Amino acid sequence: MKVKFIGAAGTVTGSKTLIESNGIRILIDCGLFQGIKPLRELNWQPLPVLASTIDFVLLTHGHLDHCGWLPRLVDQGFKGKIYCSGPTKEIAELILLDSGKIQEEEAEKANKEKYSKHEVAEPLYNVEQARKVFPHFRVVNTNEAVPLDAEISAVFVNAGHIIGACSIELKLENKILVFSGDIGRDNDVLMYPPTKPKKADYVFLESTYGDRLHPDSDPKSELEMYINNTFQRGGTVIIPSFAVERAQMIMYLLWQLKEEGKIPDMPYIIDSPMGVSAFEIFFENRKWHKVSLEDCIAINKMFTMITDYQETIDAIYNKHPKVVIAASGMVTGGRVLSYLERYIILPETTVIIVGYQAEGTRGRKLLEGAKEVKIYGKYYPVEAKILEIEGLSAHADQKGLLNWLSALENKPEKVFLVHSENQPADELRIKINETYGFDCSIPLMGQEFEL
Repeated sequence: MKVKFIGAAGTVTGSKTLIESNGIRILIDCGLFQGIKPLRELNWQPLPVLASTIDFVLLTHGHLDHCGWLPRLVDQGFKGKIYCSGPTKEIAELILLDSGKIQEEEAEKANKEKYSKHEVAEPLYNVEQARKVFPHFRVVNTNEAVPLDAEISAVFVNAGHIIGACSIELKLENKILVFSGDIGRDNDVLMYPPTKPKKADYVFLESTYGDRLHPDSDPKSELEMYINNTFQRGGTVIIPSFAVERAQMIMYLLWQLKEEGKIPDMPYIIDSPMGVSAFEIFFENRKWHKVSLEDCIAINKMFTMITDYQETIDAIYNKHPKVVIAASGMVTGGRVLSYLERYIILPETTVIIVGYQAEGTRGRKLLEGAKEVKIYGKYYPVEAKILEIEGLSAHADQKGLLNWLSALENKPEKVFLVHSENQPADELRIKINETYGFDCSIPLMGQEFEL
């Protein structure tokens, strides 16, 4: 049995882990690389094995860095099945359509305004190619064995993080391989705590926050303070947000603050067609989260849900104070860029960063104090206040990741630390070794191991 790391090794994005056993090839996740240009360029490269030789994709959840390369996989000849939970299928379809649309629009804009270095800018894939993924999806029930082959099965279990997110226990060759996917927090506002594995011969553990602990500060109080301060300055609050889970979490906290009379009456806007659709999925899959039906209905009534781009233009040119939640979460694309084009140059604006920002993304650059930011080929001076609320992360921190390993009844042969930049992974490696005595490895991109 072999494992090959072809994504999310030494970096947080592009999750792809290939397992090969007795002529069967299984790809765990099929994500898009995001961030710095050398990583994004990897999206244009074919896999190190022919897509047509991959039998199954097991999808942990629907975020772009875990599912966003599926249209390329299908386009290059994949004919197998993609197994995932029900909400993950719904979310992945949304995200893939949105991704295809954004890439089409950005290529069109680059060609029209001639800021691409290529003679003709092409999208990585288009909406039509995204749709071709959908017939390959197969929905699984959690905690039930899914037979993939005569001697291979998989069990999907709740991972927290976002709605539908799962860890995967893969049983083959008398071994249990556990793939964490992205692990949520034990005390998440919306999601139930992740299920801990009890047995594993090999563990593939995300380590995004492997070198840090989430602050004890109250994100709800921080939101209250930042919004009130901005309102008093007559400014607009812009919250770049992942359309799935993070947007719903912020909506929930804002609704609570509004109910408690702690934030002012002004427009609260969700400007993301995908975010609006994601809320509907959230609404319809209540067994996956803690929010009641009554609260879901009340939250929905508080927000102006924008899907039409003309409404976006109207909101952008409305000079009155407002709070806007718009994708993308790392400020790499989407409608948040249209707001930032107008508002980042205004000192009364507040931009609140609420999630992990991968290396090379605009979000990371803003957090690091960039004086100007490039949007659609033009540079804009950053005059807005750039603030961060760390307590809204949907990822477990170092303590949470260590705790996720605490129920193991046996000592794994190896723990592979993935989905992280190198320093966080290395610090988590040391902690795991000190706490449990487990042997840890931090694989390099393209590295292969025999198990």
